[in-house]
This record gives sequence, C-alpha cells and structure tokens, in this order.
Amino acid sequence: MLTANALIKQFNLLPHPEGGYYKETYKATEYIVKNALPERFRADRFFSTAIYFLLEKGNFSAFHKIKSDECWHFYAGETLLVYVIHSTGNLEIIRLGNNIEMGEVFQYVVPANCWFASEPAAHTNFSFVGCTVAPAFDFADFELAKANTLIQQFPQHKNIIQRLCR
Repeated sequence: MLTANALIKQFNLLPHPEGGYYKETYKATEYIVKNALPERFRADRFFSTAIYFLLEKGNFSAFHKIKSDECWHFYAGETLLVYVIHSTGNLEIIRLGNNIEMGEVFQYVVPANCWFASEPAAHTNFSFVGCTVAPAFDFADFELAKANTLIQQFPQHKNIIQRLCR
C-alpha cells in the first residue's frame, strides 16, 4: 500500500518552508539572462524546475507567492485543495486529484504573483503532487505571506488566510 511515509523515504523528500515535503527532480541546465526576463526578476533564471511535493492530513502549504507561473500535477493519494487569491481579490479553490466526476483536475496553473496555499481535503490522508515552474523557481522569488498584511489586502478572505498562514 502506498503511504506518505513510503513516498517520503523512497524519494528522499525534505521539509519545505511553506509546509509539507519536497524534492527537486529537475532543473534546466540553460538559463534566461536577466535582461530577457520581465522586470519582476532581479537576476538570471534557469528555464524551468520541477519538484515532487507531498502534504499529509493535518498539514498545509502556507499562503505564498512566486514570480513565475506554477503548474501543479496530481500523482497519487487523494484530493488536494489549492486556494488561489487573484489580484482582483477573487478566491479560486481548485480540487487537484483523479476524481473527475467531482470536478477534480490533474493539472492546474497558478498564475505568477498570485497568493496561494494548499491543504489535503477533509477525507484525504495525503496528496502527492508535482510542481513545474517556468522561469525556474528560485527562493529569491518566494514570499511567504504575513497573515495580517494579507488580511488588510483581502479582508473578505480573513478566515482562510488566518487558517493557512504560519
């Protein structure tokens, strides 16, 4: 039987600062020079990166944002809820999983600069997913939300922000 602990061990997953476990599985060898990137990037970026990401029941990935689009891929386990606050203030909740009859999707792209968080759905023991980022993920582009600041910007989402910030 596939378990979260088996996946953590098999793929040498490490704790992620936003919550959950991860392992970088791909980093392009070529890069895009800074002057060819949008102004929001302050340095060269590799073309793309990919990671495995695992969240167990009772854990969550805290609200954060990055400067690139991030494509989420469902692999195993059960439903992962991905919460995206768009710049318009609209909150979108994506059900990542393999139950298409319940509206779940195998992939979803979080647009660059949107605040987003994730957690396993109520019935879920764990979710094992992947994330592909282009231009590549770099911790210099990563911003972990401060609950009070995010609530000031999006007061209509106070409850979910308080619950999914560290």
